Amino acid sequence: MPPDHVDSLHLAHGDVLTAISDGLVGLLKEFYGRGPTQAKTYYQDDLVVCLLRGGFTRVEQTLLDGGRGESVIEQRMAFQEVMRERFTAVVEHATGRPVIGFMSGNQQDPDLICEVFVLSPTDLVPGH
Repeated sequence: MPPDHVDSLHLAHGDVLTAISDGLVGLLKEFYGRGPTQAKTYYQDDLVVCLLRGGFTRVEQTLLDGGRGESVIEQRMAFQEVMRERFTAVVEHATGRPVIGFMSGNQQDPDLICEVFVLSPTDLVPGH
C-alpha cells in the first residue's frame, strides 16, 4: 500500500494499477506467508480487476497433489472473505473511491486468483 502521505487522488493511472497489485500481493505475502509470483491489475470506469498467479503454500500444494483441490479452493475463499476489509482498503486508497462490491474467485490449472472490485459512484447500483 502506498504511504499515507501520498494523495491517492493525484496518482497517475499506472501508479494506481501498481499500488493495487503491490498492495494485494503484499497482503497475501504477509498473511499467507507466501504471495503470488505475478499480478496484473485492470481499472476502467467503476471496475477494478486484479489477476494473481502462483504462490501455493506447501500445504496447499500437498493437498493439490493428493487430489484435494476443492479443499484448497474452499480455504482460499474463506481467507479472502476474512481479508475483505484489508483488500478493499488497498483499492480505496489507490483509487480514492469507495468500494461497494468485492468478489473473489480461484482456479488451479492454471493457478489464478481473480479479485473484482466495484467502485462508487456507479450507475449499476442506484444510490451509489
